[in-house]
Amino acid sequence: MKEMENTLEQKYNKWIIVLSIAIPLVVALLFGVNLRKMGYDVEPLTFLPPIYATINGITAVVLVLAVWAVKNGKRTLHERLMKLAITLSVLFLAMYVAYHMTSESTKYGGEGVLRYIYFFILITHICLSVVIIPFVLVTYVRALAQNFDRHKKLARITYPLWLYVAVTGVVVYLMISPYYSH
Repeated sequence: MKEMENTLEQKYNKWIIVLSIAIPLVVALLFGVNLRKMGYDVEPLTFLPPIYATINGITAVVLVLAVWAVKNGKRTLHERLMKLAITLSVLFLAMYVAYHMTSESTKYGGEGVLRYIYFFILITHICLSVVIIPFVLVTYVRALAQNFDRHKKLARITYPLWLYVAVTGVVVYLMISPYYSH
């Protein structure tokens, strides 16, 4: 059984490495692509920020519920909630990239100490959103491999990081939303 767990983890490790590098690179490249500036006749998707901020908020709630479920012995519910959290994160990312490919970046207009708070939250949110990718994937694969001791050990790190990214995504949106041009 232990051999099968390790084989399954090893099988997915290559994909985890590829995705952990490719996702941030592709997002960074696409973030620099503005279809409107390139001459394409596309509508700016200015309606997306409140939607993807809401998805971040829902992700945070789903993560909290998933931890509650597993602590109360509801393993199947935990598994379903975690799959939902991953799906929501992918959906968020697709919308986030689509918005930035069709719309001008919004500058934060706050001043004083709020400006420093905003940029601290934004920078930690961005950095941890990159760092969390391999954590989520490895944690998930350990569960797939039914290596629950190692899964639980890593989940104790993954969960607060992922929750921070989800919550700060909402906070960043709330802080910058007054400066969106419609």
